[in-house]
Amino acid sequence: MLHLTLRNLARRSVSLAPATRCLSTTVRRSKDPWPLPHTPEHLASTATPSDIPPPTPLPRPGEPVEQLRARLIYQSRKRGTLESDLLLSTFARDQLALMNEAELKEYDKLLDEPDWDIYYWCTGERTPPPRWADSELLEKLRVHAKNEGRVIRMMPELV
Repeated sequence: MLHLTLRNLARRSVSLAPATRCLSTTVRRSKDPWPLPHTPEHLASTATPSDIPPPTPLPRPGEPVEQLRARLIYQSRKRGTLESDLLLSTFARDQLALMNEAELKEYDKLLDEPDWDIYYWCTGERTPPPRWADSELLEKLRVHAKNEGRVIRMMPELV
């Protein structure tokens, strides 16, 4: 019975055909480049350093309320991460029409924050910074994220 492994072949100086290549037998444990949300790896890799100042919003003097609302609907949907897109776009669909101008401007400031920070603040995985700790808007988003009614949420249609 002939039992040869690639390592044994290499040790015995047995010539292999040019098209054959040796495979490593060592176990390669590499870090997952895309850890799933809510895992410790993802929480650690998406943490925004605390020494970074809050983002400065772009000045939009004289922007009409309806244009502000339309822009916020778009920005809520086109975030860059599917989790944030789904959470914020369904919140915008349900709530932006009911908000006054001051609430819309507060929501505009919130959208300037990093996606994963907003997502984890809403899901309760991270504590928001003091500037958002007592925000009624963030509390509304938390209630929306809990989805206690077990509503099946899908991305709203773009109109």
